[in-house]
Amino acid sequence: MTTEPFNWIKSSYSGSGGSCVEWAPEQASTTGMVPIRDSKWSDGAVLIVSARAFAGLVVGVKSGELGTN
Repeated sequence: MTTEPFNWIKSSYSGSGGSCVEWAPEQASTTGMVPIRDSKWSDGAVLIVSARAFAGLVVGVKSGELGTN
């Protein structure tokens, strides 16, 4: 991974109720890995998953398979 700051984008599925997720899509195209973080805690931990795992997460969220909470 790079030591440069990530270009974070808030998920369009993040609501106003505090369930906010950000991701850094540029990393997927350059490294095949996707950094994810809680947007309310920008100095907190960053989870880094494979682009394939991230795609599965997105499919699960869109389908409702992962719940709403």
